[in-house]
Amino acid sequence: MPVKTTISLGLVLLLVLAATQCLYIVSERERAVLLRFGEVVEHNVQPGIHFKLPIVNKVRIFDGRLLTLDALPQRFLTQEKKAVIVDSFVKWRVAEVEKFYTATSGDVAVAQRLLSSRVDTGLRNEFGARSMHEVVSGERDELMAELTDKLNGIARQELGIEVLDVRVKGIDLPPEVSSSVFSRMSTEREREAREHRAKGRELAEGISADADRQKVVIESEAYREAERTRGEGDAAAAEIYAEAYNRDPEFYSFYRSLTAYKETFGNGSDLLVLDPKSDFFKYLNNSKGK
Repeated sequence: MPVKTTISLGLVLLLVLAATQCLYIVSERERAVLLRFGEVVEHNVQPGIHFKLPIVNKVRIFDGRLLTLDALPQRFLTQEKKAVIVDSFVKWRVAEVEKFYTATSGDVAVAQRLLSSRVDTGLRNEFGARSMHEVVSGERDELMAELTDKLNGIARQELGIEVLDVRVKGIDLPPEVSSSVFSRMSTEREREAREHRAKGRELAEGISADADRQKVVIESEAYREAERTRGEGDAAAAEIYAEAYNRDPEFYSFYRSLTAYKETFGNGSDLLVLDPKSDFFKYLNNSKGK
């Protein structure tokens, strides 16, 4: 290989090495500090390409995006000294790079450990000032908002961290009290069920009694209507009979006698003891009834 070519390659390698040692890049998703012999000389390096002195300067780059701290479930006491197991998480990001580096040496694990202890303290204080009902449903949103504000102030001042949100994923009872609580809940539900069944039976008896009353009323009204109709029919029949009798009394008497014969002698087992000359047989003895 020619000497000039070797020298050129060596110069290129030196330039590349110098560039890698003297230049560094900070992306828009990152935050960085520039150190000089371990001392911060530029606390918030802006995104872009920057120059540093080898050996003299050192760059620490951190993730500037939103991070999540998924805390381990912790046991807290409410205002009435009832134990609960709280599972929570925190959304945070680096706000003041110099303070973050000073407090945590730029180690995210250390930052999350310190932040986790402050979250536990804040949750313990907030839960201790509220009842079980308030932390479960009544004031849960208010609790989270207050805790986020307080924790953000403390974390920004002490760790250079901005806390954007604190949320409780779940609130459970400790295993040693769950059985007794579930037993009490079951007893209460059984009592409510008995009350509902008793009210249902009472309502059913009321409906049955009302139905019986309506039945009696309807039957009475129907009987009254039937009797009225039957009376009207009997009256109309009597009127028709009377009119027929007035038109031809002899024929009416004859027709009535035939009807009586038919009803009397319709059953062959009947036995009558009468005088043959009585009026009952007048049309049998004489077609003119004389």
